[in-house]
Amino acid sequence: MDMNIRPAPTLHTAHPSVADDPRWPLIVTRAKSADGQFWYSVSTTGIYCRPSCPSRTANPKNVALHATLESARATGFRPCRRCNPDGPSLECENAALIAKACRLIEESEEEPSLEELAATVGRSPSYFHRVFKTSIGLTPKAYAAGHRAKKVREGLETGTSVTEAIYDAGFNSSGRFYEKSTGMLGMTPTQYRAGGANEEIKFAVGQTTLGAILVASSTKGAASILLGDDPDELVRDLQDRFPKARLIGMDREYEALIARVCGFVENPGIGLDLPLNVRGTAFQRRVWQVLQEIPVGECVSYSEIARRIGAPSATRAVAGACTANNIAVAIPCHRVVRNDGALSGYAWGVDRKRALLDREAPQTA
Repeated sequence: MDMNIRPAPTLHTAHPSVADDPRWPLIVTRAKSADGQFWYSVSTTGIYCRPSCPSRTANPKNVALHATLESARATGFRPCRRCNPDGPSLECENAALIAKACRLIEESEEEPSLEELAATVGRSPSYFHRVFKTSIGLTPKAYAAGHRAKKVREGLETGTSVTEAIYDAGFNSSGRFYEKSTGMLGMTPTQYRAGGANEEIKFAVGQTTLGAILVASSTKGAASILLGDDPDELVRDLQDRFPKARLIGMDREYEALIARVCGFVENPGIGLDLPLNVRGTAFQRRVWQVLQEIPVGECVSYSEIARRIGAPSATRAVAGACTANNIAVAIPCHRVVRNDGALSGYAWGVDRKRALLDREAPQTA
């Protein structure tokens, strides 16, 4: 017998090369963008999945990749119950049921209860509430309140009487509406219907090393802080924002306020604590509240803001809320950056954003 003859190597059914495949990182990160592009099967569990499957990541030696769903099915394995690779993704299913719930809220004369909404989409109240808030960034109740506020504004803008606007928006009593009206509209319903007529807005224009700055306040607090190069343009911008309000130029009492704001722009370390008259949707106000909690010297990404408000998928909506902010520095949207740390757009110019962040950056010895 020839003792130099070696036994044939054992043939393995595993796929050690999967870890080197460019698609493997998409499975590890559960990339939703890869769904529909390929599928994978796991020999040890006998299932096949979509790339975004939330299950624990399998050992790549036990994984096979499939370019088509038919190829994954041909393994004889069963479809994963968690990611449902044969049908629409869980994310798509949730998006469809959220859209259905939103239509129900918008078409109902009175605000539907959480239980009614959940029953309509065939989910438990707790599950529906969690998914709705994650997708929209608001609870169903807050979304309904925002929709009613929108209907009130539309009714007042089209000339409907205050009483008709209240009841058309689904409020079953004027008392309940007036409890929330100022926070909802930023002023009384009558003033809003008149385009802010007779509302007094005090304002003053100052000068900083970043250019001109305009500070405007109602009786409830700062309503606008605008930055720019031309003081006259800032005043025209203010007039556009409050077309029928009574604008009152700076007096001695107001000089102290604008001096505080200018001082903060030049030296952010002194802080800025102002009462604010915030006017925006419920979602925008939630974003702006989180912005005010970002400490001086720190930057946060748009996706992190979305996570903090409980709506991790609402990154674009967060960016929109930052763009809609018209109270510069006091609501510090300049502290929000892209995920890679790069500066994105800023209503008052990226150069000003960079300068503000440079001034706020911790000083190292």
